[in-house]
Amino acid sequence: MTTLPREVLVPADAHVLGSPDAPVTIVEFGDLECPYCKDAAPVLRDVVEASDGRARLVFRHFPLFEVHPHALTAALAVEAAAAQGRFWPLLDALFAQQDDLSDAGIVRAAATLGIEPAGLVGEAAQRFGGVVERDYADGLAAGVAGTPTVFVDGVRLTGRVTRESVQAAVDARLRGSG
Repeated sequence: MTTLPREVLVPADAHVLGSPDAPVTIVEFGDLECPYCKDAAPVLRDVVEASDGRARLVFRHFPLFEVHPHALTAALAVEAAAAQGRFWPLLDALFAQQDDLSDAGIVRAAATLGIEPAGLVGEAAQRFGGVVERDYADGLAAGVAGTPTVFVDGVRLTGRVTRESVQAAVDARLRGSG
């Protein structure tokens, strides 16, 4: 089993859900248009929220643009929302409306959340391309080929992302036996 160093999986400007100082880090390489990522999102959030500050989630972009034509646009939009401090709310909203990740759909979702839509789509959002490219390159370097790909403290989770499998991996890391 290969363990990847934390600094490879968690950049300094990572989007963190949960305690930034949590002893266990779950990293998801995901695609906002991927139905399996949509299914994994509440599972990962659940584990973090139930961990009493012992686990945190880091989301990294891995848009499968060849099969999901709106994945890159959605990734850029949530990065633009992050500049407004609203990464997680827009990420959740876009997962909830995967059937409409068009520019207009993204703008509508942002508006319902009170996120300033200017800069979320089109040419203005391209300034966030470097973050998405870095995440994608890091994913490739970590052996990511599909989404969701989840690591728990650098150890790749295999099989379906279920509450039980993620919790077991977190518990093993907390015991130091993982």
